[in-house]
Amino acid sequence: MTATAKIAARAASTDIPARVDALDWEHVTADLDGQGCAVLKGLLAPQECDAIAGLYPDDSRFRSKVVMGRHGFGRGEYKYFSYPLPDLIAELRPALYARLTGIANRWNQAMGIDIRYPSAHEVFLKRCHDAGQTRPTPLLLQYGEGDYNCLHQDLYGEHVFPIQVAILLSQPGRDFTGGEFVLTEQRPRMQSRPEVVPLTQGDAVAFAVHHRPVQGTRGVYRVNLRHGVSRIRSGHRHTVGVIFHDAK
Repeated sequence: MTATAKIAARAASTDIPARVDALDWEHVTADLDGQGCAVLKGLLAPQECDAIAGLYPDDSRFRSKVVMGRHGFGRGEYKYFSYPLPDLIAELRPALYARLTGIANRWNQAMGIDIRYPSAHEVFLKRCHDAGQTRPTPLLLQYGEGDYNCLHQDLYGEHVFPIQVAILLSQPGRDFTGGEFVLTEQRPRMQSRPEVVPLTQGDAVAFAVHHRPVQGTRGVYRVNLRHGVSRIRSGHRHTVGVIFHDAK
């Protein structure tokens, strides 16, 4: 990792809370309610994307590495960051959480789930840690040609925040081809609905971790969601995942 990238990873996050607040949250909320996912355009600048992707070889920044093929998760690999998180991610996590909490609480109320989430991320993390979920879950994923990520859910324990965010760090067409973000929605007594989310470098997608409410003709019902990444046809793709609950 170059000195410039190290500086960017430390210092470029100073405007992250303001940048998150400036997003069109009315549109984001409507898309999350309607589709189970929403694009956060231009969340990170290209140099910030390069800085985070450039951390991958530095094992001192991570608590563990997963080679997906060994576990039937797909092909490719990822690493979970250790605490303290890189500055960019450490600032993104609470800023995004604060904006998503109202949606999460409203979803739970609609689905008849009693759990509510506090407004501050540090308070929610204490809830996780008190239950033994103390391992950080933000992760950096690396894919090469032929790699893919099977449909899955990132749950990690009893306490789960129902929305998470993935940020594309590479540029489609330049760094890789293929590798689309894919979401599937399993509806009761119906076939599953797929959603392919187009992203460019620095774009993020916020999406439901497990389930979300849908208004039907007879009231609200739950749909189950899974997400993954289609096959990389050429090049290399990096993504950072921002998950708001910690793991056991």
